[in-house]
Amino acid sequence: MATSSLSAVGSGLDIAAVVSQLVAAERKPAATRINSQGTAATAKLSALGSIKSSLSSLQTTLEALGKSAEAPAFRTSVPEKSGFSATIVTDPATGKSVATPGSYDVEVLSLARNQKLTSGAFPAGAVTDGPGTLSIEWGEGSIDVATGEGDTLADIAKAINLAADGKGVSATIITADDGQHLVLNAVGAGSAGALTITASGGGGTLAALTWDGSQGGLSQTVPATNARVRVDGFERESSTNSISDLIPGVTLNLDKAEEGSTKTLTISRDNSPLKIDMQAFVSAYNASVSLLRNSSAYDAEKDAASVLTGDALVRGLQQQLRSQLSANVIDLKGLGLVINKDGTLAFDAGTFDKTMAESPNAAANLLGKDGALSSSLSTLLKSNLDSTGTLTQRTDALNKQIKKLEKDLDDLDLRMEKVSARYTAQFTAMDSLVAQMQSTSNYLAQQLSALSSSSR
Repeated sequence: MATSSLSAVGSGLDIAAVVSQLVAAERKPAATRINSQGTAATAKLSALGSIKSSLSSLQTTLEALGKSAEAPAFRTSVPEKSGFSATIVTDPATGKSVATPGSYDVEVLSLARNQKLTSGAFPAGAVTDGPGTLSIEWGEGSIDVATGEGDTLADIAKAINLAADGKGVSATIITADDGQHLVLNAVGAGSAGALTITASGGGGTLAALTWDGSQGGLSQTVPATNARVRVDGFERESSTNSISDLIPGVTLNLDKAEEGSTKTLTISRDNSPLKIDMQAFVSAYNASVSLLRNSSAYDAEKDAASVLTGDALVRGLQQQLRSQLSANVIDLKGLGLVINKDGTLAFDAGTFDKTMAESPNAAANLLGKDGALSSSLSTLLKSNLDSTGTLTQRTDALNKQIKKLEKDLDDLDLRMEKVSARYTAQFTAMDSLVAQMQSTSNYLAQQLSALSSSSR
């Protein structure tokens, strides 16, 4: 707000200071009222923001808990040195596993191996007789490798790797005492990854690099073999050592063949992830309950109210959360969730384990997507946190109130600028009048003095 810099001439007053004091006194009541309302609204907005954030965390943990309750986890147990391991897999579409608790007798008969083909010895630096093409096929893939006249064995290996780009086949050169050998490794294991190689052109060099599946210019140093495993007496053959569709919901990873040795694979329910989500939910719920209580508490010793003491929205939230738990108190207790006197929850993992062992669907019935507690609690949280929810509407209203109060301050400053200008004009006019009167007084005094002198 602008202030006058005028100095009084006739009256001797500091007009700028007087105007400033008068404006400040006139501004103070309205400014105090606006700032007081703004401070209160900002404090409420901050408190409601904390409550909203806490309830959002509770909503997130409730959703995670619902998924865990509806999609039970399993674990596998395999004796040491069994020749295989087992992992639980889930359906990507549903996020659930189709595994079921049980045990299986597993015997690894053979492992899938990658085929290896080796050429005869070539003199170092030997070149092809002319341009030609090597056609390499495997499974559902194939490449054609063009060779030029004068290409060396190393050039051919490089061309194969460039054309294959890591798929189907890889080539390398081994230099031994008898010369250089081209070694081709099938990328895919088992019969599905086995290579067949034909040549056109290139003279005798390319003809020495062929393989029709049983014979050719190349020698098969490692045959392509499939994995074989026997589960509960039923045999299965696979081109890979990872078999995912033999036991529902389980992938067997074979690493050592030991025919005649049977090991037991055990699949059991794993409640550890669910218990972790249960504890996270309890922590989030307790944090929300404590925050609601503290934000509306009244400190009798200090005779001081909290920011939201007596607030109907907070009281309503507290009552609704309590009623949600009270309506399901028996089922909660069965899962190890006990309601404390202050409204918070305590989790007993031992009770939870006992109940889940006796009734595996207990958690899903209470906390699953359509569970007795989760569905109603989810609706309560959504009705407060959505874009049209109660908490959102309340915070929006407070933001609008704060913006209006900010505008009120701006308007007050504008009014005070006009008041300052009016006071400045009035005091300046007064000072001019006083100066004029002083001038007149001085003139009259001079005239009276002159008359007195002449009459003597």
